[in-house]
Amino acid sequence: MAKKEMEVVKGLDLERYMGRWYEIASFPSRFQPKSGINTRATYTLREDGIVNVLNETWTDDKRGFIEGTAYKADPKSDEAKLKVKFYVPPFLPIIPVVGDYWVLFIDDDYQYALIGQPSRKYLWILCRQNHIAEETYKQLVQRAKDEGYDVSKLHQTTHTDPPPEGEDGPKDTKGIWWFKSIFGK
Repeated sequence: MAKKEMEVVKGLDLERYMGRWYEIASFPSRFQPKSGINTRATYTLREDGIVNVLNETWTDDKRGFIEGTAYKADPKSDEAKLKVKFYVPPFLPIIPVVGDYWVLFIDDDYQYALIGQPSRKYLWILCRQNHIAEETYKQLVQRAKDEGYDVSKLHQTTHTDPPPEGEDGPKDTKGIWWFKSIFGK
């Protein structure tokens, strides 16, 4: 049986979407360290409409990060279907990796969101704070399940209280965390 087409947010206000989002839960990915904590993304809108993306995670007290960009997949559409682009490996940016970033749900106050992509291999629950109410979390998980995701794969992200500020911690500036994550570290 074919899976139904996913419902995507229409009329996403990109300016309101900008800022810091904490990863509350996600499907494990080879692009993220398995032992990463305090994982977050910061989005900044440029004048040309492109979004600068900074993804950060902490592993063994070291801040790992990768920078990329995001843009509307179809500039004429009002659907929140974006493309994200990162270069790999980050310490030798020659190979672009482009992926889908679909906003499947966002609350009216832009405080929490459900992000996926058409193959249903990747899923993120994001929040403006590094924690979310249990009832809200359950509703987002149910919404993902309704969109055809195998929510048994969801892994909740560990966050410290308080979360790291700025770019705290020793930096892993060469992108070695990305390379290690490919090998399951």
